Amino acid sequence: MSRARRLPRAFFARDPREVARDLLGKVLVHRDGGTRRAARIVETEAYLGERDRASHARFGRTPRAAIMFGPPGFAYVYLVYGMHHCLNAVTGAEGHASAVLLRAAEPLEGCLAEPRGPGRLCQALRVRRETENGLDLCGGRLFLEEGPPPGRVATSARVGVGYAGAWARRRLRFYLAGNPFVSRGPGSPRRRAIR
Repeated sequence: MSRARRLPRAFFARDPREVARDLLGKVLVHRDGGTRRAARIVETEAYLGERDRASHARFGRTPRAAIMFGPPGFAYVYLVYGMHHCLNAVTGAEGHASAVLLRAAEPLEGCLAEPRGPGRLCQALRVRRETENGLDLCGGRLFLEEGPPPGRVATSARVGVGYAGAWARRRLRFYLAGNPFVSRGPGSPRRRAIR
């Protein structure tokens, strides 16, 4: 079976807001040993670097956030609550810490769980900090492919960043309107269709 074209590094070397929107509809693939696990991205969040009070880079180049400073097109995988893995794609120019969180996806192949929410997305594709953090997303083990046109895109504030003051209200979450795998339902506050 022929596979779609993989995303090149230039795709990631852009503003995280553009990358977050453009990742919708793309297919995330993890070659897990001999198994291909794949899911179509339906929800993302952009993190804009050191000035973004919700970003892990807000404290500078710490050991945890160092990978966010580039180069672009690498995986940043971290743990929340000490148990849920979350996958980000490093974006933007090298030296500027930005990334896109992959929040939810639609299962396609070999998924181990329903990939609704960032922790469950990693669980579904068996992506872990210990083994996938720092992987080249333009390599052969964890990568993204072109997918079908995404459909109608909507925005909202990011999830779970109330501590970030005015940054918590910025509309930096992008999702496919009406997709059943988006992590938050249609009743969520502050949603607005943008196309």
